[in-house]
Amino acid sequence: MSIDITIKIGGEAGQGIQTVGQLLALTCREAGLYVFGINDFESRIRGGHSFFQLRISDQQVRAPHHVVNLLVALDERTVDLHRRQVSPDGMIIVNKKELCDSPNMLAISFDDLAAQAGDPITANTVAAGCVLAILHAPFDLFHQVLTNLFSGKKQSSLDVNLKAGRLGYDAAGDRRCSAALPWSAALQKKPLIEGSQAIAYGALAGDCRFAAFYPMSPATGIMIHLAACQNDFPLIVEQAEDEIAAANMIIGASFAGVRSMTATSGGGFCLMTEAIGLAGITETPCVFINAQRPGPATGLATRTAQADLHMVIRAGQDDFPRFVFAPGSPEQAYAVTSQALSLAEKYQVPAIVLVDQFFNDSLYTLEKAFLIPNTIERFVLDHASINNPAEYKRYVFTDSGISPRALPCQGTALVKYSGNEHLENGHTSEAPEIRTGMVDKRARKLIGMRSEMQGPEPYYADAETLLLCWGSTHGVVREAVKMLRQDGINVGSLHFCDLWPFPEEKVAPLLSGEKRLIVVEQNSTAQFAQLLRQQTGISVHGAVLKYNGRPLYPYEIVNALKEKEYSHA
Repeated sequence: MSIDITIKIGGEAGQGIQTVGQLLALTCREAGLYVFGINDFESRIRGGHSFFQLRISDQQVRAPHHVVNLLVALDERTVDLHRRQVSPDGMIIVNKKELCDSPNMLAISFDDLAAQAGDPITANTVAAGCVLAILHAPFDLFHQVLTNLFSGKKQSSLDVNLKAGRLGYDAAGDRRCSAALPWSAALQKKPLIEGSQAIAYGALAGDCRFAAFYPMSPATGIMIHLAACQNDFPLIVEQAEDEIAAANMIIGASFAGVRSMTATSGGGFCLMTEAIGLAGITETPCVFINAQRPGPATGLATRTAQADLHMVIRAGQDDFPRFVFAPGSPEQAYAVTSQALSLAEKYQVPAIVLVDQFFNDSLYTLEKAFLIPNTIERFVLDHASINNPAEYKRYVFTDSGISPRALPCQGTALVKYSGNEHLENGHTSEAPEIRTGMVDKRARKLIGMRSEMQGPEPYYADAETLLLCWGSTHGVVREAVKMLRQDGINVGSLHFCDLWPFPEEKVAPLLSGEKRLIVVEQNSTAQFAQLLRQQTGISVHGAVLKYNGRPLYPYEIVNALKEKEYSHA
């Protein structure tokens, strides 16, 4: 990688840390550079310690780097916590002169310059201008970013921010970093997107018409992005009184015929499991997004984890089919969320998409904009095909397990549902033969559902050692593989997105032969390794596990492989 710079902006919650990162990322976008940003923040509105870390490159990057080239400290605690991460030739910018205690530190009072610009709130603009000067960026690019941001707003707001940016830019003096970034304006500017946005846009692409939620980090951002689209799409987003209500609202909306979804975290998903069972027995399609965070109970509300895999596969009492996906990139999240809405309707089952805080709150550069589908295939019954509406059977036995689904009040069919076990016509029944028949009918859907599932994405899959990962660790593991291979270690990876029904026939051939299998997960019990063994009989040889609430870094995987310091799962 020819250019690889990491900037970390740290301070208290409420100091505009993310704004500094966003301004830097947008300026990089103007120059056609790639960025990857992570958010780290405590569960509080003010105070505590937070940081935004931005990695900049002239090539695609999808993982954070552990070495910081430029640390921007908005408070003293940032210096204490992160100065050891700064590279020997790196630099630390501090907000107060009295914090300077080494030659690699530069003191610039962002607050004083913001006041000089005319508004104390522009301190983050000052900080961004200072960083861009140190990175050799021409001010014209930053000027364009600010102009775009404040387009349509008061001219005075633009003017004060331009002045603040210029003051910060000039305050850097002749201090510059050693790396030379290509800062010429790009002809084609690549899109920037957060993981939560990719999910929201995927829902729109899948024709989601109703979404209900109760706020719970790190899932709330998904619904905020969806809600912002209500004026431009045939969509209603409703904030419910709790997670139970949200789950039952989307089941009701789906029963009426509109594609529906909700988003929550693990604790909220626990509350939704009874409703998921209702969707299972009534064969009502709906999509549940579970944005994982550490638990149990409240756990770490703003941190990341991959510990809900077993829960979502078995959520709800008894056996009934469902889909489970875990995308590893914004492109995959967009496609999978759209696909989940379609497949849920096709097979009349719940579909669950597993993401996490690391994925949702990270900032990505896309190679190109998402494709918008030209048509939406619907899987509902044409009422005109019903000869005798009174004889319509919502749960008629079929070889595929999928019964023709008519919509209530949208035709002549009399549609009857029941949350109890039922006859083909929807009336409740406790007859043993009916119970057995309905369980078997629902289970027959798994044959078709399994055929929809994709195998893992291979990367040097013929290597002697394979790292097995799922969900958001995709980019981190792939970079670790590159680093290991550069050091002469024969390693590759398989990334799993389609998790249930588990595509064992597409997985087993990739794992055959004398391969050393190491699973990489962010939970304490190697849940995916257990699932793999359960479904294929294949056991892994070790596991790189991290479950402290912070994201994985490529170097952690590299060190574990080189030193063979991994768990034996």
